[in-house]
Amino acid sequence: MRFKQHNAGYKKDSYTFSRRPVSLVFHQEFSDVLQAIYFEKKIKGWTRAKKRALIEGDFDMLQILAECRNATHHIYKPNE
Repeated sequence: MRFKQHNAGYKKDSYTFSRRPVSLVFHQEFSDVLQAIYFEKKIKGWTRAKKRALIEGDFDMLQILAECRNATHHIYKPNE
């Protein structure tokens, strides 16, 4: 439904209005609309590489990209 709405340009002030036609490269079904909204907002914060891994179904790479690389992370701290 949302895909059709985006391509129809039902909302002229939306982000996708001037970027039409849009293409669907990934979808996920949810039983709860709040879970869907949460997941969509989460993906929006991801890097391009992480989104690409999701689109391509490369879950091994997605896992690698999801790991924390911060030097203060517990896996990088020396054992005391």
